Amino acid sequence: MGKKRVVVDPITRIEGHLRAEVVVNDEGVVENAYVSSTLWRGLEVIAKGRDPRDVPFMMQRICGVCTFSHYLKSTMAVEDALGIKIPLNAELTRTLMNISLFLHDHVVHFYQLHGLDWVDIVSALKADPKKASELAFKYADDPIATGVNDLIRVQEKVKKFAENPQGLGPFANAYWGHPTYRFTPEQNLIALSHYLKALELQRVAARMMAIFGGKNPHPQSLTVGGVTCIMDLQDPARMGEWMAQFQEMANFVINAYQADIIMAAEMYKDEPSVTKPIGVKNFMAHEDMLIGRGDYLFSSGYVLNGDLSKAFGINEDLITEEATHSWYKDNQPLHPYNGKTNPNYTGLRDGESVGPDGKMAHSKLIDESKKYSWIKSPRYDGQPMEVGPLACMVVSYAKGNKRVQKAVNDFLKRTGLPVEALFTTLGRTAGRMLQAKIIAENGLTAFNNLVENLKVDQTTCAPYVIDKNKEYKGRGIGDVPRGMLSHWIRIKNGVVENYQAVVPSTWNAGPMDANGRQGPYEADLVGLKIHDLTQPLEIIRIIHSYDPCIACAVHVMDTKGNKLSEYKLDPLYGTCSV
Repeated sequence: MGKKRVVVDPITRIEGHLRAEVVVNDEGVVENAYVSSTLWRGLEVIAKGRDPRDVPFMMQRICGVCTFSHYLKSTMAVEDALGIKIPLNAELTRTLMNISLFLHDHVVHFYQLHGLDWVDIVSALKADPKKASELAFKYADDPIATGVNDLIRVQEKVKKFAENPQGLGPFANAYWGHPTYRFTPEQNLIALSHYLKALELQRVAARMMAIFGGKNPHPQSLTVGGVTCIMDLQDPARMGEWMAQFQEMANFVINAYQADIIMAAEMYKDEPSVTKPIGVKNFMAHEDMLIGRGDYLFSSGYVLNGDLSKAFGINEDLITEEATHSWYKDNQPLHPYNGKTNPNYTGLRDGESVGPDGKMAHSKLIDESKKYSWIKSPRYDGQPMEVGPLACMVVSYAKGNKRVQKAVNDFLKRTGLPVEALFTTLGRTAGRMLQAKIIAENGLTAFNNLVENLKVDQTTCAPYVIDKNKEYKGRGIGDVPRGMLSHWIRIKNGVVENYQAVVPSTWNAGPMDANGRQGPYEADLVGLKIHDLTQPLEIIRIIHSYDPCIACAVHVMDTKGNKLSEYKLDPLYGTCSV
């Protein structure tokens, strides 16, 4: 039969536009993989010539999900350039806002974006609610939304979708019944109930951010030098409101999110598509989440080849981005301070791929010998790196971070998984939960330290001066929900001379480099066996485990107004044609 190409385009339940294209052999095993971002946007060029104090407000528009992440790191970049040391109150307030984002983001990711790769909705309709309710106590001491009546209501709600002529509504067009689903009907019902509960909790997490941010998304209270929400910090009612909402989110993380991941570890530990070793075992993370003076929740460093016995310090001079296989000019590796974003779109080639009926059909395909993605290829000292919650756990563990070591060891002991299980799709999904759990267990430390410091110090902003006769450069760097994010700025004549953002999904989703080394997404798909080429759930499950944010990874524009592609949207049906 020969080799075939399978194209998944677009990959849904992510932010942005992403295409995965794999080459499979006669046994359905992926021999090579190529991942492409297919749409782009423009902010790095927009920043040029602007007052640097205005840029953070623009940069949070990179994405509608990661708004605070870009807002914070962009603000930090300007502060670093100007040599500003912000007050402790501002640091801790930013941490509380960051906690709000992480808990919101991780819960939404697993349930609304990734959970249905593990949970078979149709199977849940066959479950016995009483057995499911009793089973929930196996995974949590105080289960959430798993009483018998709760589960009956969940089944009734989803059955109404199923009986609708249009099908399962929000659960339509999935691969229900796929043989790589491993939960029992009762386990599927438990997780489905948590899925619906997580929809409600999005409001709680959004309110948490809005308390100190003014609104959500796109909070407004960060400023170069600190924060502007001093009146909220001085209001006991507002502080108490944040604490109450944090506790509600933390309870869900411990008694629902953690429970479902432990359940997944039990049932999926023998499923090859999620236990296959990952392709890139280099991990990088940066310290973040200050919870007390000089006390960060997570550590900085990088780990090579999955070796947890040692972690190395990051030399930021060794970070580069290249565009050998990206739709830009200037292929050579460039440090972000010197980064360029000049588009050079070369399109796709004609070919054949597996169609929805299993037969080969005409398709536009990636030409891997040329450029094929709008994402660049970041490298550290020439090496691809995975960033994200798993990288954060691995690096912090190798650095001897006691909080992280305890959380990881407890999880491995409870599930009976070996440490090697961390370096899998299952491990990456668990790593995100563990990061949320550690934040849930330690978030009140930051809150209490802020309360105590406010008793003796009301300062929330530091003074500064921008000298138009000086040149400045700085960066804001740290871990955000999807991994290590860095913003890099050069300032000249009082305005931005150059700006670059190297985001987590750029590290993970970038195409191969000039030396043929693949990034984490591509390398992770190689060796994967696909059960049914017309239902590539295995591909989607792996890609979703990274929580792609392609809108973040691609943000350039053509200032000359050249037309690269033209799209027509049907506003009634939401369909798109080129």
